[in-house]
Amino acid sequence: MSRISFSRKRVKLGQLLGIRARLALLAVILVAPLMLERARSLENARAKEIALASADLAGLARRSADTQREVISSVETVLKSAAYIRASAGGINRSCDLLRASLPSNLPWIRNVLLAGGDGHVQCSTNNTFVGLDVSDRPYVQTARVTGDIVFSDFVFIKEISTAVILAAYPVAAINRDSDALVIASISLEWMSRLMNNLGNRPGVSAALVDSSGVVLAAPSEQADAIGKPLDDLPLLSGITEAALGSHQDQGSLAHIAADGSTRKISFTRIAGTGARLVVGIDEDEVTASINRDIRTAYLQLLLVCLFVLLGALIAAEKLIIGPIGMLATMATRFGQGDWSARAVRRRLPAEFVPLARAFNAMAARLGQRERELLATNDRLTVIASLDMLSGLANRRGFQSRLDFEWLKAQQYGCELSLLMIDVDHFKLYNDTYGHPEGDACLTRLGGALSGIAAETMGFAGRYGGEEFCLLLPNTDGARACEIGEMVRRAVLDLALPHVTSIHHCVTVSVGVACTRPNERQHPGDLIEAADAALYAAKHRGRNTVVEQGFEQIVLSASDDIAMAG
Repeated sequence: MSRISFSRKRVKLGQLLGIRARLALLAVILVAPLMLERARSLENARAKEIALASADLAGLARRSADTQREVISSVETVLKSAAYIRASAGGINRSCDLLRASLPSNLPWIRNVLLAGGDGHVQCSTNNTFVGLDVSDRPYVQTARVTGDIVFSDFVFIKEISTAVILAAYPVAAINRDSDALVIASISLEWMSRLMNNLGNRPGVSAALVDSSGVVLAAPSEQADAIGKPLDDLPLLSGITEAALGSHQDQGSLAHIAADGSTRKISFTRIAGTGARLVVGIDEDEVTASINRDIRTAYLQLLLVCLFVLLGALIAAEKLIIGPIGMLATMATRFGQGDWSARAVRRRLPAEFVPLARAFNAMAARLGQRERELLATNDRLTVIASLDMLSGLANRRGFQSRLDFEWLKAQQYGCELSLLMIDVDHFKLYNDTYGHPEGDACLTRLGGALSGIAAETMGFAGRYGGEEFCLLLPNTDGARACEIGEMVRRAVLDLALPHVTSIHHCVTVSVGVACTRPNERQHPGDLIEAADAALYAAKHRGRNTVVEQGFEQIVLSASDDIAMAG
């Protein structure tokens, strides 16, 4: 037992250490250490570049934040100056004149300055559009009155001038307690965006100034369409809103794994005196794209060198032994799967393998011939099994198969599908009077007439059973189906087959017509039941007639019968 186990292990070991494996192992031992060392050095260089880029952008973000603070500081100065003017100038008109005259022209980020009274209505503005506007319900106005200090708003869209700004409010009571007025300044986001342009135009870098709710207040020019949108709409900054805005630190950094699997580093700095933060994101994949290319090149070179070393040793073995055996094994597999058209190309084989290839090809030829004969026989049997030999039409099995096909086709294209159920009137009496041979001849004549009508109307005729026939009419509505039913009735009359026991003294048929537009709630059997019900009605109307009965009406009647039976 132990000898058998040892033999099995030797076989597995021999398969594992085949010709290819041994040559590959030799190439790896010779070449891989040198190439892997180069790849490792490039990996270290990439890590250093990421660290340098992060430090560089963090410093740049701090400098940009300092610039933004200067803007905020200048706004605070203007607000306090305007509050002093309102507190000391006396009347509102005098205050407005002094305010317009003293507003600095070298502060382009301040779009407008307003003075609001104690009732919250704007009394004076450098833009007359806002005079009379009620700002008493604004959160930043209410907060400024409570705190007695400067308060900055979040992102605000002003409908009157169709512009998005942030607003700063400062109560005059901070200078003169007897005054209930308020000074408000609107700060241009466009100017703030221009201040941030030194953060843009760098691959893999995204920057934004956001308010306390995460709405973008300013961004570099190439990201200007993000202003007014949530921070999560920026690809490089999405997913970090909560972490950046929820931090109580004035500045910080964090790492973030994006939805696409890339690693991003985020630096944020709070703008002093406001709830706004300057957020800068770095996509490591884009920042290190050049080093990544070098690393990929190094690995590619490693692969190419290994392949070059292997090429000489593999070529002989592949050509003389491994290739021929592999091709014959593939041919055997294809034979086993039933592909008898596969053949071994003998001119590509060494002379030792030619007899085996010849035997494979002869076997495949014999099996392929037998397979074709079997398929031909099966096809003939399938056709015979689907035909009614008496009428020459499809039998019930063939008709059911065609009905299922046309039903799915009509359901797919939304077309109507009609069915005619045709029954020979008093056929039992016909057989009793003329005998079964004449009855068979009658059915043969009727099958021929119905076959001609099916060819003319693009329909499909079949013998459903006994003296009952059917005609399936794809893409045909109820009115046209009734016309074809009348055509069938007239065609049978025109045959003038004698029938002495009939009141018409010749063979006649009754025709039931049903039409529907197939859907998922219906089944092919419902159409057959509807046509049978219509045929039953035709029989009760005296035979030799065509009756159409609504498909939905038949289905509902059947449902009612089932409900009553329950």
